[in-house]
Amino acid sequence: MIWTIKGNAELLGHYFDELRVGQSAEITRVVGAGDIEAFAQVSGDNNPVHLDEAYAKGTPFGGRIAHGMLAAAYISAVLGTELPGPGAIYLSQSLRFRRPVKIGDPVTARVTVKALDAAKAHATFETLCLVAGKTVVDGEALIMVPRRDAQPTS
Repeated sequence: MIWTIKGNAELLGHYFDELRVGQSAEITRVVGAGDIEAFAQVSGDNNPVHLDEAYAKGTPFGGRIAHGMLAAAYISAVLGTELPGPGAIYLSQSLRFRRPVKIGDPVTARVTVKALDAAKAHATFETLCLVAGKTVVDGEALIMVPRRDAQPTS
């Protein structure tokens, strides 16, 4: 599907009937100190383990780490822009934080269609964030996916 938004930009996404179990998409983002600081500002989570290197060195992590929810936000980015894409609505998300994400880590967020409920146009996704091939966040998302016959107008 193609959604046209203000400024004539087009965003691609998938209708419910285009989804298949096993289908997946991913993005990779490198976490920078500025990303962590911006996330702290927006979220209000000013825990010093994220913002104060001297404090963080005294923790089991040995230095600053990203907010777990920053890595989880990359999952949201995949769901909202790639699969299913624009028009998708989050209904729920479970998360488990397995390992810390440090400044400079490339985080790959991947979503995979796990189950489809045609009666409700709901898709269940396995969600995963990886750093160097190791799971840092995993969980499951329930998403309401647009149907072909319910296309918004621009």
